[in-house]
Amino acid sequence: MKFAALLAPVFLLASCAGYQLGNTKPASLAKVKSIAVPMFSNSTLHPRAEALATSAVANAFVQDGTYRIGKSDHADAVLEGTLSSIDYSTIRGSRLDTMLPEELENTVTIKWKLLDARDRTKVLASGSSKGSSQLFVSSNLQTSRNNALPEALERAGEALVSRLANGY
Repeated sequence: MKFAALLAPVFLLASCAGYQLGNTKPASLAKVKSIAVPMFSNSTLHPRAEALATSAVANAFVQDGTYRIGKSDHADAVLEGTLSSIDYSTIRGSRLDTMLPEELENTVTIKWKLLDARDRTKVLASGSSKGSSQLFVSSNLQTSRNNALPEALERAGEALVSRLANGY
């Protein structure tokens, strides 16, 4: 009985032996501690959307905590990004006129490259990240779109940081 009582804590502690906190970065980014995030470029027709995209990605890095945000001359890597598209699709139409949307979904796409800060020709990682949000069509469609854009960019930024921090 005493032997079983002594073995119980060993089995309880051994059950979490494979669990690891932190340091889940991909192996190719193991030496990267800080990332510079300069202003993204904008391939869309939406004015000042590049500032919103850059801010959303920087905030996602801060919330995740895996990498520090730094200036280009002190960082280990530089993240270059382009806001490549903002697409709108109808979720729900009017009951009487199906061509008249009542609710829209906007999807943003950010194409990005993580470059070595010392040798900008070396690409550490690259890809594209998408985020979406929903909006109701009101009398002022442009205001509705402008209000929904930061949420979609925030989700795209979270997807980008998750790919760099976790590998997926």
